[in-house]
Amino acid sequence: MPEMPELNPVIHGKLRLAVLSLLLGVDEAEFTWLRERTGATDGNLGAQLMKLEEAGYVAMKKRFVLRKPQTLYRMTEKGRTALSEYVDALKELLGAAI
Repeated sequence: MPEMPELNPVIHGKLRLAVLSLLLGVDEAEFTWLRERTGATDGNLGAQLMKLEEAGYVAMKKRFVLRKPQTLYRMTEKGRTALSEYVDALKELLGAAI
């Protein structure tokens, strides 16, 4: 029996995968935009973004716009590579099941 590909546990979480998929298509995104797109709560989204940041998959910067704080996230090259490897492993896994 062929060896099963391992799925990256950091990316495999539903919300983390959604966030990375959204960030893949943009240069950067505001926290509020990610929250609206995913339907997540502030606390859950913040926790998942922190896990992605700790893994080096996303980078965060804070700034002020008209005296209001704004938190922006972007996917790093490490994150792009990890997501690409995750998708390849998922394709391999699904290909074996079909």
